[in-house]
Amino acid sequence: MVLRALTPLARFRDDPFDVLRSTMRQIDSLWPGLATLQTPTTEAAAISLRLDVKEDDKAYHVTADLPGLTEKDVEVTFDDGRLTISGEKKIERDDKKDTWHIVERSYGSFARQLTLPANVDADKVEAKFEKGVLTVVLPKLPAEQNSAKKINIKSS
Repeated sequence: MVLRALTPLARFRDDPFDVLRSTMRQIDSLWPGLATLQTPTTEAAAISLRLDVKEDDKAYHVTADLPGLTEKDVEVTFDDGRLTISGEKKIERDDKKDTWHIVERSYGSFARQLTLPANVDADKVEAKFEKGVLTVVLPKLPAEQNSAKKINIKSS
């Protein structure tokens, strides 16, 4: 009779996430703290800043949903062709006084950076914040009337 070792998948057939947890524990034993999984109940969950970006003839339009924030919580910069949207969503709670059962709302710092084409008129970039939605309009520079130029070829 031949004995063979159980593969990780065979050992954890009932719960495939046990394989992941076991692997993470092995990694954590080599590099403590590297594989520690933080849950929203113990640590701030990361805010995922999702954007819509569209272009028309006159401008680029960037829209971001930022519920629960105000314009004072958000910073928008445009430098060297890069649009950066950053900020922080703060949560006010007293862990010592209150008993929390579920914490799913995201909070913490966030930042997102986009590189745009060189034809953005940096002096005319505008941002508007209304009802939790940030809209940034990045106007295009006026196109030159004769952008194509014929080059004469000289012979020697």
